[in-house]
Amino acid sequence: MSDDVRMTAWVRGRVQGVGFRWFTRANALEIGGLVGFALNLDDGRVQVVAEGARENCHRLLAWLHSADTPGRVDGVTEIWATPRGGYDGFAIR
Repeated sequence: MSDDVRMTAWVRGRVQGVGFRWFTRANALEIGGLVGFALNLDDGRVQVVAEGARENCHRLLAWLHSADTPGRVDGVTEIWATPRGGYDGFAIR
């Protein structure tokens, strides 16, 4: 049984125009073993999709909830699923 997962998170608050996607990518790369992307949405949220080991996805999610993020995070909603694959690294979109 694989311990790889897909975590999709929607981050709301003041998270656009503050380097949020760049820092999300940097943290995903520092954690290691994660692929996916961070994307600005038209409604002001940032969508983060990460695939990899469950523990690593939880570490990224914990960072999204922390006070260490740029801007201001008012809330994070996430869903968990089976990895779909097809990502080459962790991208900013």
